[in-house]
Amino acid sequence: MVKKTVLVCIILFSFVFSAFSVTYVVGTEASFPPFEYVEGEEFVGFDMDLIREIGKMYGFDVEIRDISFDSLIPSLITGNINIIVAGMTITEERERVVDFTIPYFSADQSIMVRSGESTNLTVLFMKPKIGVQTGTTGDLWVTENLVEAGFLPKANLIRYDTFNFAVRDLINKNLDAIVLDNPVAERFTKTDPVEIVGIIKTNENYGMAVAPGNEDLLNMLNEGITKLQETGKMDELIGKYFK
Repeated sequence: MVKKTVLVCIILFSFVFSAFSVTYVVGTEASFPPFEYVEGEEFVGFDMDLIREIGKMYGFDVEIRDISFDSLIPSLITGNINIIVAGMTITEERERVVDFTIPYFSADQSIMVRSGESTNLTVLFMKPKIGVQTGTTGDLWVTENLVEAGFLPKANLIRYDTFNFAVRDLINKNLDAIVLDNPVAERFTKTDPVEIVGIIKTNENYGMAVAPGNEDLLNMLNEGITKLQETGKMDELIGKYFK
């Protein structure tokens, strides 16, 4: 009788616990190493570790969804995801439609070319074919500073859903250069025959994003980021992915 009572209590406890457990759907674009990428069948990277650490801290589960970068904000607004964790730069335009956390990482833009071809910064002004990821700050920089300034024909700006496709086209000589976030460019130089020939100082700050007005979730994420910084866990993750 006692055993049955204990068994019933365990079942009830499991039911109650599962009923109150929370899962947040996290949107990312998983071709942005070392922030988010796929290894085997698992989503890994700095951002993925970061949000999972905050989940452990506050007792929520994380479900990762891989979405094209330019669809992340629409997916957040429509409620298909709860949080964007995708190396997303905090900009005034984006702040009009989503709420960002405090910054957790800073970066600039890089100009990446094929290695071993003696290419330099002048490539930007030789009417090259330049690859960017749609909707990124690299896309914005090239559009504003090269296309709209008359240095680059509009047709020579090639937009991609993921940087993996852009890097493939660069290696296959379908592109002359790619403009992308410097930490990601650094990672590609370790895995592909590409190199960085210049840094564009944009002083960007990355933040996680939630739907407007979701203050409880925003405050929890901010508190989690702050705690990870204070405890040294943030530095540990940076050391793991940015060597």
